[in-house]
Amino acid sequence: MKIAISSDHGGNNLRREIIQLLEDKGIEYEDFGPKTDESVDYPDYASPVSEGVASGKFDRGILVCGTGIGMSIAANKVKGIRCALVHDVFSAKATREHNDTNVLAMGERVIGAGLALEIVNVWIDTAFEGGRHARRIEKVQALEN
Repeated sequence: MKIAISSDHGGNNLRREIIQLLEDKGIEYEDFGPKTDESVDYPDYASPVSEGVASGKFDRGILVCGTGIGMSIAANKVKGIRCALVHDVFSAKATREHNDTNVLAMGERVIGAGLALEIVNVWIDTAFEGGRHARRIEKVQALEN
């Protein structure tokens, strides 16, 4: 698995902790920054992750901002992206099993690092169930066209 990861200034600290988790798990990743703690615009950082996942260069993406809301909105503007804003473990699991999400968004100002890392672990390790859920994903994809 190869993961693209990015944040804005409001998610830098949590992004760094997630990167450490990815390294500990031996998961290949590319960090799209930012390299500064200065204020940046979240669409500029959601875009390369979302485009990379949509193109198939990356299997999944992780985005972090202050609330996760801005990143998730920006990511879902890219055709082929199914980004879920998640702040609990149950939703992390369900969004992979039922929605086959390919991008995860979280808010550093909303949840602590311990919970966020647990969410990332569950989201990475959970497979899409397919079956009746595949039909629903096809309908979502049809909305993009």
